[in-house]
Amino acid sequence: MQINKEITTQLNRNTTKLSKTIRLGRKTKKTILNTITYILLITFSIYSLFPIVWAFLTAIKPKDEVMSSTPKLFTSSPTLENFRSVIFETQFPTYFLNSVIVSFGSVLLSIAIGVLAAYTLSRLNKAPGVKMLGLGMLFAQMVPVVLLMIPLYRIMMNMSLLDSYLGLIISYTVFAVPIITWMLKGFFDTIPIEIEESAMLDGCNKFILIVRIMIPLSVPAIVSAGIYALVHAWSEFVLTFTFVSDDTMRTLSTGVFNFMGLWIVDWGRLMAAAVLIVVPIAIVFTFIQKYLVSGLTAGSTKG
Repeated sequence: MQINKEITTQLNRNTTKLSKTIRLGRKTKKTILNTITYILLITFSIYSLFPIVWAFLTAIKPKDEVMSSTPKLFTSSPTLENFRSVIFETQFPTYFLNSVIVSFGSVLLSIAIGVLAAYTLSRLNKAPGVKMLGLGMLFAQMVPVVLLMIPLYRIMMNMSLLDSYLGLIISYTVFAVPIITWMLKGFFDTIPIEIEESAMLDGCNKFILIVRIMIPLSVPAIVSAGIYALVHAWSEFVLTFTFVSDDTMRTLSTGVFNFMGLWIVDWGRLMAAAVLIVVPIAIVFTFIQKYLVSGLTAGSTKG
């Protein structure tokens, strides 16, 4: 009996040691994986942010350091002269205002059209031709913009929409609506049809149903689609470069070309303008991102 007890005790000790070793092994493996993940995330973050940091560091350099044959990352005499020159001595404020008007105008129009189109594709998906229409919109998004420049230019010219806010807003909307429609359709598909049926029994028509029920329930998806439309419009170059020849109607993406001459490039002011272009959209995205996260959390308990 004494021998059996000793054997049992020894087995229990060995089992305990083995369990501890396994737990330590799993914990070590998890620690290694977490460390590798953080290293990769930090590396990709540095890789993504370095161009912006380089642009800022170049923008605060004096002109002689910018044009030096031996460039340095940091400067010993930082200056805001390039930023002052861009803001007060160029048409940058005009370009900025044009970008704000065109971007937010196209966002509102794209969301308005996208919500209605997405709701139609979601609720009438079994109707003949609706799926083909949705796929057609998706395939149209794959067509390169440059292939449509000539017909679009002819249309804009015939409608007297060249060098106008309306022309840019419409052209931006054309390319933003298909992807926005599919983004919103996926969210509308998750909303139970019983909610709409209850609202219809209470006397709501389709328009009131969309405005008072579907849109509030879809705020997270609408914000996501709005972010996409805003970034697309803010950074669009080809359409503006094609449809606008009046310098007072240029947006930021094409206005920065004024800092690039035929034989020389004003790198200091160009980098300052680039930083000023990035900062507003980054600030907007930061605030909207917080709202988007809270909206997704609230939206998960709706319906």
